[in-house]
Amino acid sequence: MDGTSILVDAHRCPIDVPGAGRGPRRAGPTGDMVTEVIVLVGGVAGSGKTTVGAVLADRLHWPLVDADAFHSAANIAKMRSGVPLTDADRQPWLAAIGRWMDERMAAGESAVAGCSALKRSYRDQLLAGRPEAWLAFLEISRELRHGHFFTVKLLDSQFAELEPPQHEQRLLVLDATRPPDQLADEIIARLGLVPAPAVPPRSPEGE
Repeated sequence: MDGTSILVDAHRCPIDVPGAGRGPRRAGPTGDMVTEVIVLVGGVAGSGKTTVGAVLADRLHWPLVDADAFHSAANIAKMRSGVPLTDADRQPWLAAIGRWMDERMAAGESAVAGCSALKRSYRDQLLAGRPEAWLAFLEISRELRHGHFFTVKLLDSQFAELEPPQHEQRLLVLDATRPPDQLADEIIARLGLVPAPAVPPRSPEGE
């Protein structure tokens, strides 16, 4: 990143992304010509990032992926057995997410992904050099989090590793206790995205 503070809103820098995420070339917030936006929805396990990401993707008619799908089988087995992942475990995972983001951007396609991104170094690795990428981070206390398959030990490790975002570029911090539809709408408004038009219901045959 170039150190320039970036600000986008619906009035100053609208992003026209019709259909499944492919849109015309436009000047992005840094002046670069971009055709796509990647929105990562982050937060600890149980913050609602998968639900919010699904609502956001539905609003925009963009593809959605869960970043957990990029974990290796060994990582998933460790988590399910209650063993916290190390930074070394997560490096191939972060690299795989980065490759997926680069592939989407190279194809001129926008997308949404749920990704914990607990540490500043993880967020920097995912966003650095990718001006089209933004992270919407859902903040929530341990007491208010939603259900998840994580064990108590894994949850303890998540909150122990959590480095709350502070003054980071291309990052929105949102209150995860709010309804998912409100959070999705706020992400759309703050990033200046354009929701896909509602599809009118089909008339019964013969009318």
